[in-house]
Amino acid sequence: MINRPSIAALAVVLTAMAAQAAPSCPDNADALGTERVLSVDPAATPRVGRKHFPATLPLQPREVVLTFDDGPEPHSTPRVLDALKRECVKASFFLLGRGALAHPELARRELAEGHTVAHHSYRHPILNRMPTAAAQAEIERGFVAVDKALYGASGEQPVTPFFRFPGFASSPALLDHLEQRGVAVFGADLWASDWNPMTPARQLSLVLERLGATQGGIVLFHDTKLQTAAMLPDFLRELKTRNYGVVHIVGERH
Repeated sequence: MINRPSIAALAVVLTAMAAQAAPSCPDNADALGTERVLSVDPAATPRVGRKHFPATLPLQPREVVLTFDDGPEPHSTPRVLDALKRECVKASFFLLGRGALAHPELARRELAEGHTVAHHSYRHPILNRMPTAAAQAEIERGFVAVDKALYGASGEQPVTPFFRFPGFASSPALLDHLEQRGVAVFGADLWASDWNPMTPARQLSLVLERLGATQGGIVLFHDTKLQTAAMLPDFLRELKTRNYGVVHIVGERH
């Protein structure tokens, strides 16, 4: 392992290179785009998402944060990335460590295209059903794997200080562990229920109905689902039509 400042410095360089290389929607003058960037400090905001915690991100009405879990997967993640790129939209991907190591080119593409690449454990166990020490080791193994896939090495702290529990199965001990590690835990404000098989049209209708009820928030999808990849272009166009803005979250450390 190398020290974290070296990893963090590399992350800054890669992000700057991606920003310089990114064109401004050359083929889509009517793109949805990204409305603003929100920096999240885990020390001030250790847990967010009203489905699971008392508080959420400081979003305005009709603002959404797009998040994707469980990837990367070669059969579906590229289609998700293509849809986001077409609309110049930035999202956050909560990666499994084993997936990042198996498909590092996709993890690096997410980073290169300006998305936030965060953490979702190594192999997706239900962590609150495991002994605490084993669950902590699983979380830490995921941090190491994702950072190695992205940067070639890992440091003492994950570069992006965001984590989402598989199945949202947290425990007080694990929440305390992550808070002490300076890592913010993400729940969600609404989800697409895309773990259930349905047509892309049905999924679009469902998530728009839920979005109308919440008027925005952190939205959970899975980039491993072909139905989500197929639905996403229409969903992004609906966000534009219905005057929603996309907020891109990035990690902040002191």
